[in-house]
Amino acid sequence: MTASRSRGQHAGLNSRAILQAAICLADREGLAALSMRGLGTELGVKAMALYHHFPSKDALLDGMVEELATAAPVSFDGTDWRDGLRGYARAQLDTLAGHPNLVPLVLSRPATTAGNHRMMETLLRSLRTAGFQPRRALDMVYALNGLILVHAALDAGVGDAPPPHGEPGQTSRLADLPAETYPLLAEAARASADRGPTARFEFALEALLTGFADSRGES
Repeated sequence: MTASRSRGQHAGLNSRAILQAAICLADREGLAALSMRGLGTELGVKAMALYHHFPSKDALLDGMVEELATAAPVSFDGTDWRDGLRGYARAQLDTLAGHPNLVPLVLSRPATTAGNHRMMETLLRSLRTAGFQPRRALDMVYALNGLILVHAALDAGVGDAPPPHGEPGQTSRLADLPAETYPLLAEAARASADRGPTARFEFALEALLTGFADSRGES
């Protein structure tokens, strides 16, 4: 390291590399294992080197949330607003499905970084172009994000939920109920057995989009 390099800087070490290493560490060992010292060991540097890029662990965690939220680019160019929101919702759910250990982090921390704000601004701009008032558009974004997070939490099995998780787990538990006591639940579970793992998410997504369309023009 040259004398001209600022304290805490290391060749090849930048904010993006630190965030990706932090996500990989949490993916592998769980969120509880993530510490600045452990992350420094993962990167082959002292923990103090990380503070040049992130002044606190809270800042690191906020950056990880931003990294996940902005992993898939949001684009509505030449796209119907419904298709744009479908693509956004599916991409967000896919990202969280790939990092189940980080779902509790995303659930517990508000998305308050500049990257998150830019993404929300893009969503609101596209919805304003489609004829939605800004307040209604913001309601739509929060409703959509709520749907994504709930399904991601169910899929990840957040808390003490027993496996199997997600829609397959819900369906299998219903299928185990006595049909003579719960005939409609048993029938519904049998009818749902061969559906894909995101069928219920897709149903809820389409219901939201239909409701959004009906609210266009409202303030």
